[in-house]
Amino acid sequence: MREPRDVYTVSQVNAYIKNMFTQDYMLQTVFVRGEVGGCKYHSSGHIYFTLKDEKGVISCVMFAGQRGGLGFRLAEGQQVIVGGSVDVYERDGRYQLYARRITLDGAGLLYERFEQLRRELEELGMFDPQYKRPIPRYIRTLGVVTADTGAAVRDIIQITARRNPYVQIILYPAIVQGEQAPESIAAGIRALERQGVDVMIVGRGGGSLEDLWAFNDRRVAQAVFDCSVPIISAVGHETDTTITDFVADLRAPTPSAAAELAVYDVWQLTGTLEDVEGQLLKAMRRRLARARERTGQYEKNLRYLSPGGRIRDRRTRLLNLEESLQQLMGEKLEQRRSRLVLYAEKMKGLSPLGRLTGGYSYAEDLSGRNIRSVRGVEPGDRLVLQVSDGSILARVLETREGFLRDFGEEGGSK
Repeated sequence: MREPRDVYTVSQVNAYIKNMFTQDYMLQTVFVRGEVGGCKYHSSGHIYFTLKDEKGVISCVMFAGQRGGLGFRLAEGQQVIVGGSVDVYERDGRYQLYARRITLDGAGLLYERFEQLRRELEELGMFDPQYKRPIPRYIRTLGVVTADTGAAVRDIIQITARRNPYVQIILYPAIVQGEQAPESIAAGIRALERQGVDVMIVGRGGGSLEDLWAFNDRRVAQAVFDCSVPIISAVGHETDTTITDFVADLRAPTPSAAAELAVYDVWQLTGTLEDVEGQLLKAMRRRLARARERTGQYEKNLRYLSPGGRIRDRRTRLLNLEESLQQLMGEKLEQRRSRLVLYAEKMKGLSPLGRLTGGYSYAEDLSGRNIRSVRGVEPGDRLVLQVSDGSILARVLETREGFLRDFGEEGGSK
């Protein structure tokens, strides 16, 4: 086989193709519509993604220096229009769209407007929690700003009647879709505020982004923020989010949920009150029992501390003391009697009369002085001798020391 006459390197072919893209004026400024896929934010600040439709895919990149042309966060599934140039990455031989500006397409444009207004109002502080008013727990009047026909108002009326039939509903039949809707909704908020309702529900049933767009209007957001009545936002379904949701004091996922948040279940309150009543009765009984017990104790203390009670106590104590004293005195007297008997028995053994009965006599002079010694008398003195059965008057004939037997017969004859 004969060798080809013209042979090119890969880089030469890639350079040639790149040159062709560069010379094509249309590819230098091109706008491409498609769905975002494979979106990746690189740490360098570049954004890599693809654009696709039902028949094809094109690779895209937005360099960090071009990020000023993106007014929102790019995410997978968004419908966008990308403006930039188509060129070849010469090393890989692959062409891609180099984005300089990206805008949302169709509904995406509305989303971009939504994000822009959200950022502006957030910077103004209209979403700040410090401005959020608490929803009253118990209300008498409920204001509703929504269409007078449709599922939203029917659900609110039905749930309110079921939870608390005593709550009065004041409906402002607002236009909730179209060019006149924002002003109508704002007027309804101001009208119900003048009526002095306790809380207000502002919303409508579900729909497309275009259908709900009135609740993304600055006029509605300002009316909600300025209203002195707490407002619950209830726009669309749970997945729908509007500017009104951010500004309102409370967001409900649906109008039905808003009614449940605004109206307290009176039957639950009745049950709670019955429970509280039972607890109060039990507490009152316990307190009364404690009070009776304290009163009884105070009564006892009063009886004890009263003058009459104290006198009675003292009298009782005196009687007890008197009885004790008498008992002690009796015991003392009995003890003394016993001791006296013992002393009397001892005295009997020591008494002269006792001695006399035992065969002894007792001598004394006429003056009654006891004669104990021979030296106490003189011959001729008269003495009285006491014997057991009487007295003997005698005269002293003679005195001699010693016993009588020493006198002998001689002494006896004298």
